[in-house]
Amino acid sequence: MSTFSGAEAAQLKGFAPGGMDAADAEAMADELGSRFVTAREALSSYIFGQKSVVDQVLITLLAGGNGLLIGVPGLAKTRLVDTLGIVLGMDTKRIQFTPDLMPGDIVGSEVLEESDDGRRAFRFIKGPVFCQLLMADEINRASPRTQSALLQAMQERFVTVAGQRYDLPRPFHVLATQNPLEQEGTYPLPEAQLDRFLLQIDVGYPDREAEQRMLMATTVGDEKPPQKVIDPETLMKAQSLVRRLPVGEKVVQAILALVRSGRPDDSASETVRNFVAWGPSPRASQAFMLAIRARALLEGRFAPSIDDVIALAHPILRHRMALNFSARAEGATISQVIDGLCQAYI
Repeated sequence: MSTFSGAEAAQLKGFAPGGMDAADAEAMADELGSRFVTAREALSSYIFGQKSVVDQVLITLLAGGNGLLIGVPGLAKTRLVDTLGIVLGMDTKRIQFTPDLMPGDIVGSEVLEESDDGRRAFRFIKGPVFCQLLMADEINRASPRTQSALLQAMQERFVTVAGQRYDLPRPFHVLATQNPLEQEGTYPLPEAQLDRFLLQIDVGYPDREAEQRMLMATTVGDEKPPQKVIDPETLMKAQSLVRRLPVGEKVVQAILALVRSGRPDDSASETVRNFVAWGPSPRASQAFMLAIRARALLEGRFAPSIDDVIALAHPILRHRMALNFSARAEGATISQVIDGLCQAYI
């Protein structure tokens, strides 16, 4: 763990209720960072060869956001969410999205009940969205109406049924998955809804060594179940801390330069003007400010650096930008555009 500079200590002072001095602030950040490093190690012992994916999922939760996991079948996306719920002690539920899934199947619905004395009344039965960690499996297979019901809950943290508001548990996070291969019969998420996911986490294949370890661990003998390492209260405490970690002026300016350069109307980049149909909104800047702090805490630092901005540029920007027809005709990719922006503006 590194130590505070004077400016960082001054900015961190008071992040806890009632305020605290720099030494107490450093001790709390040190303790929380260490506990989440332990959680990362616990996850990595069950999710083989996906260190960057595990890190990005933890960053998403520490920043208080929701994540979109994209990968082909069989890459342990469901296993990751299940293990994450156990390690963090969260109430976890899973919804398999299908075209016939209705909004009431997610948020819940009212049923008419009759009491013993003959009186009738409506009672609300909560749906699976009432949990702390929800896995929305293959979210693009549900109709836009059902997708909107879930995404509204993600944004507002409550649902409204028959005019009555029902608050969701705290914390509440959604990890949605998409299969990039099978697109027939799917309903792609609109840009405005994609923007509500803090990170798009691309899940790739493990390397040979990791896959060999996975084979031996999961097919030989009885596999030990994961153990709880952190509780939801600790997660919320860490989320509060993340919002108070100091961010240097140079880092803020790097975020602004990177995000604004990705907009065709504002960018000085000829590549962006010619190839990008639409660029990241101010929500991308907000996502950067939260995610880089979370990454710094996970890496044992008390203030983020420009390296954090570069490391998170792809998961933050790739679902907030779209290429036009000219770019696709030239064979350009979003990853290439983001790499070019990082090199030119950071």
